[in-house]
Amino acid sequence: MSKRDYYEVLGVERGADAATLKKAYRRVAMKNHPDRNPDNPDAENIFKEANEAFEVLSDKDKRARYDQYGHAGVDGQTSAGGADFGDMFGDIFGDIFGGGRGGGRSHVRKGADLRYNLDLSLEDAVRGTTVKIQIPTTVTCKTCDGSGAKKGTQPIDCTTCGGHGQVRMQQGFFSVQQTCPRCQGAGKQITDPCNTCHGRGAVRENKTLSVKVPAGVDTSDRIRLAGEGQAGEHGGPPGDLYVEMNVKPHKIFEREGADLFCEIPISFGDAALGGELEVPTLDGRVKLKIPSETQTGKLFRLRGKGIKPVRGGNVGDLLCRVVVETPVHLTKRQKEILEEFQTIQVGEGKKQSPKRTSFFDGVKSFIDELRG
Repeated sequence: MSKRDYYEVLGVERGADAATLKKAYRRVAMKNHPDRNPDNPDAENIFKEANEAFEVLSDKDKRARYDQYGHAGVDGQTSAGGADFGDMFGDIFGDIFGGGRGGGRSHVRKGADLRYNLDLSLEDAVRGTTVKIQIPTTVTCKTCDGSGAKKGTQPIDCTTCGGHGQVRMQQGFFSVQQTCPRCQGAGKQITDPCNTCHGRGAVRENKTLSVKVPAGVDTSDRIRLAGEGQAGEHGGPPGDLYVEMNVKPHKIFEREGADLFCEIPISFGDAALGGELEVPTLDGRVKLKIPSETQTGKLFRLRGKGIKPVRGGNVGDLLCRVVVETPVHLTKRQKEILEEFQTIQVGEGKKQSPKRTSFFDGVKSFIDELRG
């Protein structure tokens, strides 16, 4: 008998993401679980079929082979319709069927991850730096080594669940396994708590860490410090710390990816006659040649004066936008010279001010059309 298409089994499209696959699998598996359908062999077959489909489609490599070759690409690599279902089922339905089979160490949990926002200057982000940060966190109690019990004593088996961490309750025609309400799944009770952590197995403290920031980072980039998060529960491994970059605004430069932008004010004389200016870069000053008759807003590109991205690639550029500055606080002589220049320019207006002439010609045509 030929196998059904795995996507059809779960009732999802071929491009479904991991969350959609898991949700669909949960729905099919819960509906057809053998405990709910003790007298329905068809339901058991569908349950095994869904298990096999999810096992393949939730694995990136197996899914790629299945998408390309169909069942032939993954035959022999699945768990025979549910032979290894226990762990997978426990992970997905832990809240309903008790968090896995056989309590044991189900109470051991990895600690929570933490996030730290690190403010950086543009210079430090571009060149890289090492900074020390201080974070409030929980760490494993050294007095009891995370057990929560007073030194010299040990937790005892829970008197409600007998150390399993789970209790079984009958609900209708099938039984449901739930987390023990007394020990919260730990399987143990602490009769004599540790004097330092008061039975929690962890204590709060401020921790100082050294963070090496690589050159080229940008806002929202993250550095993961493994094991520097919250302490795990009941001896579980600690979580991770994610340091998120926030590059502060710079008084001269603006950043866009690997490129830098800045505005350079220039005098009326330099714009008209041309000249040479010193402009700032992150590596020092460089000379920029301004050609004669430069208009305000003109963009000059200094190649290789930007930023080398942290993930590799070419160094960006520095783009300088010149802004012609109108002179202020004119002397009497300066005003006389400008008035003389303005008088001389009247006859050369169209030639020397083409944008101005074009603009006002357009305004005149617009008004004539309105009147027309």
